[in-house]
Amino acid sequence: MAKSVLITEPIIPSVIEKLEKRYQVDVGEPGTYNDEQILADDIPAYDALLPMLSNPVTEKVIAAGSNLEIIANHAVGYNNIDLEAAQKHNVAVANTPDVLTDSCAEFTLGLMLAVSRRLFEAQKYLLEGKFNNWEPLGFLGKELNDSTLGVIGMGRIGTGVARRAKALGMDIIYHNRSKVDPDLEQELDAQYCSTVQELVKQSDIVTLHCPLTDETHHLINEEILSLMPEDTILINTSRGAVVDEEALAHALHNGSIGGAGLDVFENEPELHPKLKTAPNCIRTPHIASASFQTRKAIGMLAADAIIGILEGKPTSEIPNLIQP
Repeated sequence: MAKSVLITEPIIPSVIEKLEKRYQVDVGEPGTYNDEQILADDIPAYDALLPMLSNPVTEKVIAAGSNLEIIANHAVGYNNIDLEAAQKHNVAVANTPDVLTDSCAEFTLGLMLAVSRRLFEAQKYLLEGKFNNWEPLGFLGKELNDSTLGVIGMGRIGTGVARRAKALGMDIIYHNRSKVDPDLEQELDAQYCSTVQELVKQSDIVTLHCPLTDETHHLINEEILSLMPEDTILINTSRGAVVDEEALAHALHNGSIGGAGLDVFENEPELHPKLKTAPNCIRTPHIASASFQTRKAIGMLAADAIIGILEGKPTSEIPNLIQP
C-alpha cells in the first residue's frame, strides 16, 4: 500500500505532481488546517505532513499521527511546530532554508520605497479624483539615498536587504546576536550596534529580519518606538509578534514615527483594528516570498525531505532537516 502525504493547502502543482508519482497525496482547502482539532482528527491517516506556517502542529496533532514519519514545513520558519513533541514521537522535521532570500529581500526593499515615497497614499489620492494639478509640495517623501538603514537580524535575508540598500546609496548599521564576518562588514561598510536602542536612535528606516523567540517577542515595543526619530520608518517582513502592534498603532496615529510597512501580523490573519486606519502604513498579507520561483523552490525542498525520509535515506543526505 502506497504511503500517504497530507499537504494542508494548495501549492505549486509541479510539487504536488512530484509527490503523487510516489505516494497517495491529499491537498486541503485554504485555512481548513489552521484548526488544531481538524488537523489532529485527520493526521492518523498520513505518513507525512507538509503544513504551512499557519497550521498548529502541536503535541496533540503529533501524538495523534500514529503513522507520521516527517513534518516538512512549507516555510523557513517553524515556530508552528512543537519540536519537543516531534522528537518525543520520533517524527523528523524539515524546513526550507536559503530559497526565499532574494524574494524577501526584494519585497522588503519594495516596502521601504513604497512607504518612504508615500506611493499608496498618492494612489488613493489619485483614484479619489483629488488630483487637479501638480503641486510642488504634494506627497513629499524621503529618498533612500544617503539615508541610514538599521537592520535587526543580519542573517541571509537581512544581509540581502543590506546589499540592495547599499547599492541605492544607503548607510548600513545593524544589530545581531553577534558581529558578522569582518569581510561582510567591509563589503557593506556596515557599523555594528550592540543594542537595539542604539540602532533605532540612528536609523531613518528600521527593518526586522529576526526569528520569533522569547527574546524577540515584542522586541519593538513602546520604549523602542519612543527612541526613534519622528520620521523613522519601520519595516517588518519577519514575524508579526516581534512588534507590539498596539504600541506601533499608537505611534503611527500620533505621528511619533514616520510610517510602517508590514507584511506579517501578530494574530494572522487578523489585523489589529488600529492598524487598519493607521496613516502612512502599508499592510500586505504575508506575501514577501510570493514569487513563482521561490514558492516552487520551497515546495520542492519540502517534497525532497519527505521523499528522503519515506524512502529511508540516511538523514545525513537530507540537508534541510531541523531534527532527524
